[in-house]
Amino acid sequence: MKLKQFKPKKALYVYGSLVLLLVLTLGVTFATFTDTLDFGGAMFSVANSEVKLLDAIGGGIDPSNLVDSKPGPQFDNVAGGWFADYPVEIYSNATTDVNLWSWANYEDVAVNDPAELRQYIYVEILDWTDANGDGMPEQSEFGSSYGRKTILKWNTEGIDLGTLSPGEVRSLALRFSVDSLSNAKQGESLLYDFEFEALGL
Repeated sequence: MKLKQFKPKKALYVYGSLVLLLVLTLGVTFATFTDTLDFGGAMFSVANSEVKLLDAIGGGIDPSNLVDSKPGPQFDNVAGGWFADYPVEIYSNATTDVNLWSWANYEDVAVNDPAELRQYIYVEILDWTDANGDGMPEQSEFGSSYGRKTILKWNTEGIDLGTLSPGEVRSLALRFSVDSLSNAKQGESLLYDFEFEALGL
């Protein structure tokens, strides 16, 4: 004879119903005491590390004087003992401090530097204060040096120019020079770009 177990099942069903009813009742009770606070329209703006060149040295940071590129200098009659200074002014339009670097950039050296002049021509980057306002670097206006490297090393290693703060204008003088050149280099030429790069900190 099989025993029928209706009563335990029924009891469990009733108990389960009571618990569910109690939970629903508590939920309604709690709902009457809730409140919500929110911050509407939250916006996140990503920092930028934009830098610009001053087109006219000493011309200020009016947008009409800020450019991304300029024609590079052209130097003729380069020989042993030669040097020339070239002024550069860089403006930080970044929202945070940036680390400023400079690099030489060249391609197709078989065409643009067949005599490997990149191993003989040096660049030294110096802080510069245009004390007399003439826009031309003079020895007495130079400050700290960021080092002297061949154009080859400028390309492969770069030159670290330190930190540039938002709104700062950095005035620099690039001194190009040659210690010595053999007669075999006469009539040769080198074509390359140089660049400045801002890295966000």
